[in-house]
Amino acid sequence: QLQLVESGGGLVQAGDSLRLSCTASGRIYSDYALGWFRQSAGREREFVASIDWSRGRPYYPDSLKGRFTISRDNAKNTVSLQINSLKPEDTAVYYCAARQVPHDYSYWGQGTQVTVSS
Repeated sequence: QLQLVESGGGLVQAGDSLRLSCTASGRIYSDYALGWFRQSAGREREFVASIDWSRGRPYYPDSLKGRFTISRDNAKNTVSLQINSLKPEDTAVYYCAARQVPHDYSYWGQGTQVTVSS
């Protein structure tokens, strides 16, 4: 069983940068991928980024390429999300998730709130 705990959210101003972290307890196998999603009020959950645990290859949706960078630290069992040039529309609860490729994401954290003021 894998447990994920996010941290690093908070209230920031537009233009700031923020780094979110997700720490996993339990073993992450080489065929796993870890990802970040976000959900704002009244909207569906949105895929932000993912990374292959073994190869470290990142994936981003075309709509979010450029300001988001995902990385992982295998030794510390953590995955991070760097967000630059934050915008008010980035305000959301950010969730960390894990899946065994090619299955759907089945492990989810509780989320961390990011609020960007204009």
